[in-house]
Amino acid sequence: MLKKNLIIICLIALSLSVWGQTKMTKDQLAGQLNVITTAVPFLTITPDSRSAGMGDAGVARDPDANSSFWNVSSMAFLQKKAGMSLNAAPWLRQLVPDVWFYYLSGYSKVGRRNQSVITGSIRYFSLGEIQFTDEFANTMGNGTPYELAVDLGYATQLSENFSIGGNMRFINSCLTCGSTGTVGSSFKPGKAAAGDIAVYYKKPVKLGSMEAKWSLGASISNIGNKITYSTSAEKDFIPTNLKLGTSLNMKIDEHNDFNILLDINKLMVPTYPVYLKKADGSADSLDVNGKKIIEAGKDIKDVNVISGMFSSFGDAPGGFKEEMKEFNVALGFEYWYDKQFAVRAGYFNEAKTKGDRKYATFGIGLRYNVFGIDAAYLQPFTQRHPLQNTIRFSVLFDIDAFKKQKDKDKEPKKNN
Repeated sequence: MLKKNLIIICLIALSLSVWGQTKMTKDQLAGQLNVITTAVPFLTITPDSRSAGMGDAGVARDPDANSSFWNVSSMAFLQKKAGMSLNAAPWLRQLVPDVWFYYLSGYSKVGRRNQSVITGSIRYFSLGEIQFTDEFANTMGNGTPYELAVDLGYATQLSENFSIGGNMRFINSCLTCGSTGTVGSSFKPGKAAAGDIAVYYKKPVKLGSMEAKWSLGASISNIGNKITYSTSAEKDFIPTNLKLGTSLNMKIDEHNDFNILLDINKLMVPTYPVYLKKADGSADSLDVNGKKIIEAGKDIKDVNVISGMFSSFGDAPGGFKEEMKEFNVALGFEYWYDKQFAVRAGYFNEAKTKGDRKYATFGIGLRYNVFGIDAAYLQPFTQRHPLQNTIRFSVLFDIDAFKKQKDKDKEPKKNN
């Protein structure tokens, strides 16, 4: 009996010792790497060079043909009747040579007073040519995977200062498309339907003797179903994202304008829990049913989309301190001379434990009667970063001005 009691006491002491070695404090949990991951992350890539040159800020900026990505409701205040834009960027050049991102967008004002707008866009993410292998590194053929999103949106003014809008989106993620081997037989394209809702507010203000415009914007994008790439795999969340922002447009004088933008972003998807580790840290601890034991946070396996959106504000394993790290900040500056030439700069910050994206951006822009050109450059603060030397290009077309110019050319010339 004494021997048996000693064994029990030793086991209890051992279990308490193991618990003491593996259990982490809130500060330790908040300080460890816990990146939020989703399917189809290409939906969060900044498509246009204007915002890309301003630190990826744009939810409250003056609208243009690319604003349906940032805040479709702002497009109700567009002065032109119709326009379109084409954007292109080589992606992850430091890792692969043939990955490209393309974005085509357009709009047309509708209604008697042109206070509403219909928008459309196509995003295409080409992942180049990939060689597929199995777990034993055996070749399973080559493929040309791609991801695609098609949008249709509408926005309208509710007053001279306030507007609302929304987008509908179809998503097709074909990560095994073009496969010449057997890999494509066990997987299927991931498909989803999603939508955005957005609001925009602007108000003229006075800064001493200087005229200015203050704007507020808010958007929740990619509210949609989960994605799976096979019939047996678990479904993954798509990147539902909350954007909040403000901007101040200052008219310094007749020829000079200066804009300041600030955006705050947060993924509205659940944060992965932290699982209890064994004493040596080699593997996760398991319960009597063979399941991982959650040390902190919440199980997200069976969480639906709407519940995940609301719970994303309070499910971080490290508590409030970690929740605050899930907010990204983008700060942008833009200077215009005579509304024809622009110089831009910006800064983007993400917490180290949530992805550690920290970079500066720079950009320029030119505007002519019929079209405009924008370019942007990204410079990370860490060496050998995958996004290093990312360059974007955009071309905007003013269809309204093009029609006016065409009609003007048709007018008969007067004889002197």
